[in-house]
Amino acid sequence: MAKIKSKAERRRRVHRGIRKKIHGTPVRPRLSVYRSNKYIYAQLIDDIAGHTITAASSLEDAIASDEPVGASREVGRKLAERAQEEGINKAVFDRGGYRYHGRVRAVAEGAREGGLSL
Repeated sequence: MAKIKSKAERRRRVHRGIRKKIHGTPVRPRLSVYRSNKYIYAQLIDDIAGHTITAASSLEDAIASDEPVGASREVGRKLAERAQEEGINKAVFDRGGYRYHGRVRAVAEGAREGGLSL
């Protein structure tokens, strides 16, 4: 009989599979998304150097929305704006083991609206 895994364990396993296929470079960094129950976080990561180029989250004062999906879209826009300042206009989207749906999708769409090519 198969052992039932928690959602978090399943997400980590799926994320490992995603990370085998994609990686960030200085020219095209990885846009990584983390979703908690209350907030959403996104960051652009250069995996070769092993550092975060820029980040945004729904915890920031500038991002204020009553609905979670709207706040996620704003996080994507803010991240794209900061990426433009760093001279980055392309990225690889890392959904972090989450389904491309709801808040995760809103971050990607917001980044595209902000001028980032995913």
